[in-house]
Amino acid sequence: MGRYILRRFLQLIPVFFGTTFIIYTLVWAIPTDPFAGKCGQRPCPASYIEVMRAKFNLGDPLIVQYFKYLGRLLTGDFGETFAGLSVGKLISTAYPVTVRLALIAVLIEAVIGIGAGVLTGLRNKGFLDNLVLVSTLFLISLPVFVTGFVLQIVLGVQWHLISPTVSRAATFGELIVPGFVLGSLSMAYVARLTRTSIAENRHADFVRTAIAKGQPTKRVVGIHLLRNSVIPVLTLLGTDLGALMGGAIVTEGVFNINGIGGQIFRGIQDKEGVLVTGIVTLLVLVYLLASLLVDLLYAVLDPRIRYD
Repeated sequence: MGRYILRRFLQLIPVFFGTTFIIYTLVWAIPTDPFAGKCGQRPCPASYIEVMRAKFNLGDPLIVQYFKYLGRLLTGDFGETFAGLSVGKLISTAYPVTVRLALIAVLIEAVIGIGAGVLTGLRNKGFLDNLVLVSTLFLISLPVFVTGFVLQIVLGVQWHLISPTVSRAATFGELIVPGFVLGSLSMAYVARLTRTSIAENRHADFVRTAIAKGQPTKRVVGIHLLRNSVIPVLTLLGTDLGALMGGAIVTEGVFNINGIGGQIFRGIQDKEGVLVTGIVTLLVLVYLLASLLVDLLYAVLDPRIRYD
C-alpha cells in the first residue's frame, strides 16, 4: 500500500503541472487587451499599461510567465487582481462557503441517491422502481437553474419555509436547499448507477454463497452486496466534489451566495486572469486529492483489490 500511495503521488505531479499550464495558457494567451475598460470610458495611459505589464510579467514569453507565477503560487502567493486586491484573501472569503455547499450536495447525493438505488435495485420492476426512474429522469431533464428557481419560488416566496436568498453568513441550514439544487443532477445519476450495480450483483456467486450460509439479509445487503456495488458510485461521488465546486456558478447566482462560483464568473467577466487562474488551480488540486482518496478507498470496500 505504501508503494502504491507513493506512486500515485508521483503521478499527480506531471498532471498538476500539465493542467495548470493549460489553464494558464488558456487564460493569458487569448489575443485580447487585458486592460481594456480598466480606465473607464477612455483608453488607459501608456505609462499605466507599461507598469501593469511589468507587474504581471506580460512582456515575458508565456512559459516564463507560467513558471514565475507557479513559483509564487508554491509559496502561497496567489497574486493580486488588476485592482490591487489579494486573490488569496478573495479565495479565503469565498472558498469556505462553496466547500460547505459542495459537501452538503455530496452528502445529499450519497444518502438519497444510494438509498433510492439500493431500494429499487432490490425491488426492481415495482411501483417504487418506476417512481425513482421517473423522478430521476425528471431531474436529469431539468436544467439546474430551473430547479433552483422553482424551489426558491415555492419554498421561499409562496410557503415561506426558507429565505429566498442566502445571507452572507451562509450557515449549513441556509445551504440545504441550494445544496439539494446543486447536487440534484448528480443525485439522479447516483441513484440510477446504484440501482444498476445492485441489480447486477444481487445474483452474483458471492451473494448466493452468503445467503446459503444463512447470513441475515441486512448483512448480505450491507456487507456483501453494497460494498461491492458501490465502487463505481464512489468514483462518481469522489470526482464530483471538485465538479460541484467549479460548477456552482448557477446555483450561487440563483440564491445569491458569495462563493467560488461567483468569483470565477466575475473574474471572467472582468478579465481578471490572476483570479481565474488561482481559483481553477485550487480546483485542480481538489480533483487530484479526491481522485487519490477514491483510489485508496477501493481496497477498503473490496478486499479483492490489492495494490502491492
